Amino acid sequence: MSRTVIFPGFVRDALGPLLDRGMDVGPVLAEAGIDAELTQPVSHVQYGRLWLIISERLGDEFFGLAAQPMRPGSFSLMCHAILHAPTLERALRRALRFMNVVLDDPRATLRLHDGEAEILLTDRDGPRPAFAYRTYWLILMGVLCWLVGRRLPLIRVDFAGSAPPDRADYHQFFGAPVTFGQPHSRLVFAARYLSLPTIRDEKALKTFLRAAPGNILLRYRHDQDLTTRIRARLRACASDDWPDFDTLARDLGLSTATLRRRLRSEGQSFSVIRDEIRHRQAEAMLTRTELSVADIAAALGYREPSAFYRAFQKWSGVTPASYRQTRQRAEKRG
Repeated sequence: MSRTVIFPGFVRDALGPLLDRGMDVGPVLAEAGIDAELTQPVSHVQYGRLWLIISERLGDEFFGLAAQPMRPGSFSLMCHAILHAPTLERALRRALRFMNVVLDDPRATLRLHDGEAEILLTDRDGPRPAFAYRTYWLILMGVLCWLVGRRLPLIRVDFAGSAPPDRADYHQFFGAPVTFGQPHSRLVFAARYLSLPTIRDEKALKTFLRAAPGNILLRYRHDQDLTTRIRARLRACASDDWPDFDTLARDLGLSTATLRRRLRSEGQSFSVIRDEIRHRQAEAMLTRTELSVADIAAALGYREPSAFYRAFQKWSGVTPASYRQTRQRAEKRG
């Protein structure tokens, strides 16, 4: 199992509820095998152990950050509740219902529009600390990524409330644009992933739960995987200059077989990564420029506008022209 590091700021966030209750965190850190100075990142195993210890101390797997405690064992029950859902969408809807019942507040709603799936969190009594929402996304998306056997690339993440000071780690963790000070907290990804089939069974769940919650960090983190490096490489140049798969493997110092295997282990493929980038670039150009659809198709490397039309409809469920019109109407209303 690969090593994933967690920044010290997230360790301090986790300790906050103990400190608020006047509890001594020294023994907690020692039991988790974490240096009390908190000057260096910790492993996902250490952070997972810390999470369990704090859950036991507080009687709450959600760090005491919701309206009602998430009693120890709740995460396991949620996993069992969604295990046999046939698709990601069914599993997600069950998970959100479960979290709404257990936590009471924040409450989650799934919205589908313009080819995007948006999970919206609302709070009756105003914004919670950013760490509360980060924990919610981690629990929810960690198990869903495991359930379908791949990471789910995010489009954007919004946080209600102000940004924690000097915490660039929040932006690095999600692998997507992060914005604070929004009316509601929300997480957005492409709606097409909702049709993914679930691939786990009871035996796999037992193995998964034995390593939880540390292993959900491996399933969810976006800032250290090979996919992120490839995305950065492609975004740095025009579509016409994108390397082919063999060239990319050579530039990364990997054989083509190794690159293909590692991408598969991250639930990705080179073609999917290219499509995701083209999708985001297409949306940006349709929204922010007056370029014709044909010109956008050419800029994205499509030899024929018809090929771009078909690709965009597959990505978003609407034509490029319809997407542009919808965005323009939304901007006028806003």
